[in-house]
Amino acid sequence: MAAAQAGDRAAYERVLGESVGVIRSVARRQGVPVDLLDDVVQETLITIHRVRHTYDPSRSYHAWLAAIAARRGIDALRQHGRRDRRELHEPLAVENFAEEGEASDATEHDQRAAALREAIATLPPGQREAVEHLGLRERSLAETAELTGRSTGALKVNLHRALKALRGRLHGDS
Repeated sequence: MAAAQAGDRAAYERVLGESVGVIRSVARRQGVPVDLLDDVVQETLITIHRVRHTYDPSRSYHAWLAAIAARRGIDALRQHGRRDRRELHEPLAVENFAEEGEASDATEHDQRAAALREAIATLPPGQREAVEHLGLRERSLAETAELTGRSTGALKVNLHRALKALRGRLHGDS
């Protein structure tokens, strides 16, 4: 990957080609359904292309790749779960009324998401930016530091404090 970062096109193509097997292996270990494996591979390769500048040649390429593949696998599983909740699997499912507890699952999820958005909005600006850039948009520390003008250390502290505050607000610890 270091050669690819330096502009060697052949090395870049070779690295991407060799990465496909690792990506598939990571996704399978996560329990990604076979019909979604190609999507995970494609999304991971796109992400690698988009964030290749963040790879540090002094560190393991395999670990960097596996972390990205794991995130894309989780994304695929989340999407798959959402799709399954929306689809009707029985022809007469309209006539099958949900139990009282089941009907509230989707509503409860929406309420938790709204509570999280509200809690994030109440954070001080530095903490809110750290959560939005590092957590929600999955930007790197270096990229976020450049965008916000803060040091990576300050961003780490802001993120830590924000997550602690969010836990307290959402779980009633403080």
